[in-house]
Amino acid sequence: MKKALLEINNLCVDYVSPNGIARAVDHVSLTIAPGETVGIAGESGCGKSTLAFAIARLHKAPALISEGQILYEGRDVLKMSDKELRDFRWNDVSIVFQSAMNSLNPVITIGEQVTDVIMAHKRISLKEANKKAVELLNIVGMHGDRLQSFAHQLSGGMRQRVVIAIALALEPKLIIMDEPTTALDVVVEREILNELYDLKEKFGFSILFISHDLSLMGEIADRIGVMYAGKMIELGDAKTVFSKPSHPYTKGLISSFPTIHGPKTRLYGIPGDPVDLLRLPKGCNFNPRCNDCTEICVKDEPKLLERNAGYKVACHNI
Repeated sequence: MKKALLEINNLCVDYVSPNGIARAVDHVSLTIAPGETVGIAGESGCGKSTLAFAIARLHKAPALISEGQILYEGRDVLKMSDKELRDFRWNDVSIVFQSAMNSLNPVITIGEQVTDVIMAHKRISLKEANKKAVELLNIVGMHGDRLQSFAHQLSGGMRQRVVIAIALALEPKLIIMDEPTTALDVVVEREILNELYDLKEKFGFSILFISHDLSLMGEIADRIGVMYAGKMIELGDAKTVFSKPSHPYTKGLISSFPTIHGPKTRLYGIPGDPVDLLRLPKGCNFNPRCNDCTEICVKDEPKLLERNAGYKVACHNI
């Protein structure tokens, strides 16, 4: 593997509430190499977005990064000053958030929002920034005239393209995409993902792609990590995770999606509800919902261990 662009070591993120401390990210370790696409999957509340926000240090109270280390090209993100963070965000790492409409300012034009990002980090004239903004819209498949539009005048797919254009404005080495296609129909979703793949080939950036859709992630990611109750429970190459999952939770996620090709099979959901982070079960967090649960599963917490070269699973029964 190439030298890591981003290295996360034993990261913990807590939410402090009157009822106690909920650990949303629990000793997660992850590396992303230059030019690599890493997917993070899991149901709502598993800690995916919390992990993404921690990388860019976007958390505010009551969230708290309590343990761990985040290294970007060897620099410790958690020790950066406010000025260093300002330069780090957008220049080195940018984020495409889940809802494009919520990410864009509804009362100023698209052009103003794109040029604001450029001029905040580069000493260039407004004319040069506008020229760059037109180029960015063209890159994501939009006409430059749309710079005069407001967010509500654009379709969902166009708004998402604008957000991607802003993320590309300063040519960062890592783009974090937090469920960027959730609100889109499948046709537009496919168009966005194809364009994203082409852009990655052109600019060579790395992607951290966050989604609950493992079938979608299996098409675009080099490696996939699966999270449950704040922990990384399975991590390996995308083809193996999708075709031969090892953890019962990963198997449940995959079996809940229908296949277009091949024989028709019965779909099975995962029984029960996601765990309460304030009242975690003893042993494996997944044991109340696991059909393969054994005596050791309710006594000891499994560790994320390497089963094959580069492939890790946290399960007692493997």
